[in-house]
Amino acid sequence: MTIVLDGLAQGYGTSTIIENLSVTLRPGITALLGPNGAGKTTLLRTLATIMPPRNGRILIDDVEIDGERSARRIRDHIGYLPQDFGFDPQMKVVDFVTYAAWMRGIPSNRWREAVGETLEMVDLTDRRRSRMRSLSGGMRQRAGIAWAIVGRPRVVLLDEPTVGLDPRQRLQFRKIVAGLGETVVVLSTHLIDDVAAVCDRVIVMHGGVARFDGSVAELSTLGHDGLPGHSPLERAYMHLLPEGERSL
Repeated sequence: MTIVLDGLAQGYGTSTIIENLSVTLRPGITALLGPNGAGKTTLLRTLATIMPPRNGRILIDDVEIDGERSARRIRDHIGYLPQDFGFDPQMKVVDFVTYAAWMRGIPSNRWREAVGETLEMVDLTDRRRSRMRSLSGGMRQRAGIAWAIVGRPRVVLLDEPTVGLDPRQRLQFRKIVAGLGETVVVLSTHLIDDVAAVCDRVIVMHGGVARFDGSVAELSTLGHDGLPGHSPLERAYMHLLPEGERSL
């Protein structure tokens, strides 16, 4: 699976959020870093085919996504977890994840196996019969991650997936993501240590443009001791922000 963004522009109403963004995404784990309002969520919604491009092009495996008809051809291959995902509080966890499998077009004779495997991956097997309303915030977030990855879609888009997870659960999340293999994974996060632990590539966004696109190691070289931050990667991120936004 390859995703090509060519001169992408995106926005809401009269506001432009992303301007002239051109990147190619291939299998591997890409982090989106940037302050609130940088365009990360808008980009994920565009990649999820929820929003057609305002200008420019998006191609997923050479299929140009220019409307609902073309979007339908590719959605079965995309798992998307918004930051604030909705759910029926009365629904059982197993039914919530099975519903995701149905929406993704997974054949019904594979639901039991796919859902069971996914609930084991997110450590919710023992809560499979629990109702969503009864889950803690961290459990609910893990159920959302299960929604996004059930059936191993070829593209997984995660918006702040580790919010609400405790340190042990975050380590487990990293293991899950690292095991997705030949999947295009794009995750938006504010947690630099998650980026350092699991990501192959980093795109730093600010003001709707990509200020950096490269490997974690390449980003780490941009920082220096005079910048705020507790690690080379944090200082490198601060280096890419406008000078007026670097103070803590």
